[in-house]
Amino acid sequence: MSRIIIILLVSLPLIFSFGCSRQAVGGAALGAGAAGAVYEYSNKKALDDLKSDYESGKISADEYQRRKREIEKKSLLY
Repeated sequence: MSRIIIILLVSLPLIFSFGCSRQAVGGAALGAGAAGAVYEYSNKKALDDLKSDYESGKISADEYQRRKREIEKKSLLY
């Protein structure tokens, strides 16, 4: 469900900008792409931190798997 919302948030500005100039459309696409990249970078960092905690023994295998699934559900790439 969250993936659909993210896709809509990224694509709606592009759909409604057809009446604008090409520069505006390019800027909107660039802005949406940058926002998506930042979002996915934070998911990657969270996965890396989670793996580090698991490998150092701070969390159990069950906790690691549960939290990993939560992060993967929020991500478009992972």
